[in-house]
Amino acid sequence: MGTISKSRALSAEEIKSFGEELDALRKETMATIGKKEADYIYRVRNLVRYTEIAGRSSLMLGWLPPFWLAGASLLGVSKIIENMELGHNVIHGQYDWMNDPSLRGSNYEWDHASTSASWRHSHNYLHHTYTNVVGRDRDVGYTVLRLTDEQPWKPYHLVQPLTAAALAVNFQWGISLYDLELDNVANGTKSFAKLGEDLKPFVAKVIRQSAKDHVFFPVLAGPSFLPVLTGNIAANTIRDLWTFGIIFCGHFTEDAEMFADNIENETRGEWYLRQLRGSGNLVGSRTFEFMTGHLSRQIEHHMFPDIPALRYPEMAVKVQEICARYGQHYNTGTFTKQFSTVVQRIFKYSLPTRHSVEAVASKVVTKVADIVPMPKTRRQSLMSLIAA
Repeated sequence: MGTISKSRALSAEEIKSFGEELDALRKETMATIGKKEADYIYRVRNLVRYTEIAGRSSLMLGWLPPFWLAGASLLGVSKIIENMELGHNVIHGQYDWMNDPSLRGSNYEWDHASTSASWRHSHNYLHHTYTNVVGRDRDVGYTVLRLTDEQPWKPYHLVQPLTAAALAVNFQWGISLYDLELDNVANGTKSFAKLGEDLKPFVAKVIRQSAKDHVFFPVLAGPSFLPVLTGNIAANTIRDLWTFGIIFCGHFTEDAEMFADNIENETRGEWYLRQLRGSGNLVGSRTFEFMTGHLSRQIEHHMFPDIPALRYPEMAVKVQEICARYGQHYNTGTFTKQFSTVVQRIFKYSLPTRHSVEAVASKVVTKVADIVPMPKTRRQSLMSLIAA
């Protein structure tokens, strides 16, 4: 759909074998998870705490530019690590096996405007179940961007490069609103009663997040109210821009494929293929991988979302080798390369493509035909004329 696949078509037997090899890799990895991963996630949590303390403390002296810059940067780094390496991975249940209530996916509440409960529904369930299935995976464009031919073009898509930029700067707020599914309320598939239920935790979380960064810490700073407030806003913006870039590189590069809604009888092997073909990886240093929450290995994350992300780099070596043997394209590249194709995709689909024009022509002709009966050949001629 839209994107031309660079992968070889596989036979049913090859697909089955492909899935079995990846299942074996999953089983092999799960069998070796233990103390190393537990110690690691505790160190990550401590790092989040220490960098937050250091950042907020530095902002208390924020009238001095070096302290403001250091404080905003440290706090931004803390929020990135908390959201990506700690929160996102814990909420996926990657550390449920530890039986530590504070690191259980169903209990953890992260430093983000979206509640963890709404994220588990929109991300863990909808996105990871229907990855890149147009019409089922709401993450395809987050209901405001058009990123494939199969999404109908609307006039507001003309400004979607600006919409994307606004979303990047306010990513946590955009995601929290997106999780309310206001589009489904508008089209009647979600009731106002259900919206009312969802609004209660949404409002509570928004108040909590805003009070913490925009009221509590600035007021606590006394005469440093303004530098603390602006530093907190800067830290959130740093986090939002980074997470937007990493997430979009993992899902919307030029090689990321979209899929039709016909997955009801999808086999395990076909599911793995969809995760592979709909994802994109990033190459970089160990520090870079850590700061992405190991979502630089988005292919492996989509294939194995509940395995501790710390293991993705070593799994990626084997996944890439399996893909090569089966003639499957392994979409990877530098951040600069991958993000540039994301930007190109956003601009490309901001304009009506032939597919969308033909869809509009079909609707117009159908409505006209309901009023003025005409033979099938005449309908086809009119559609061609409108789409030309």
